[in-house]
Amino acid sequence: MRNRLGLIALALWLATAAVVAFVFIHGHTAPGSDGRTALLLQTGERDFVLAEMRSLLTADRAITAALAAGDAAQVATAARAVGMAEAHDRAPALLAKLPLDFKRLAMALHGGFDDLAAAAEAGEPMLALNARLIEQLDRCIACHESFRIDVAP
Repeated sequence: MRNRLGLIALALWLATAAVVAFVFIHGHTAPGSDGRTALLLQTGERDFVLAEMRSLLTADRAITAALAAGDAAQVATAARAVGMAEAHDRAPALLAKLPLDFKRLAMALHGGFDDLAAAAEAGEPMLALNARLIEQLDRCIACHESFRIDVAP
């Protein structure tokens, strides 16, 4: 009896772990009609993600202006504003709905802004900082080519 109960508990634990792993990797998604993966979010979650994207675009614009002005301090300030500190623990329930590939791109993007800020603070030449910004924009493009955001039914 005890052995059987232990096996049932183990089976339930393994099943739960498998479901959690599946959700962590695949998120709440569906194939999009345009070939991209549709992230199925509630309206408020969609608004949150889109607002974050707008803040990234605003930071890109500020970094571009700072690069044109040769102002490394402003490059660092604008980049740091959208770094990992900005992404950390802001919406843990939302993170569970996002597929692993999206999470990887997002974390690489936020980490890349921290790297850009550190490089600007270290006195890296403007052309090198501009190349770092282009890498960041490439991450944005990769994400937008792969994913779209739909409101969950």
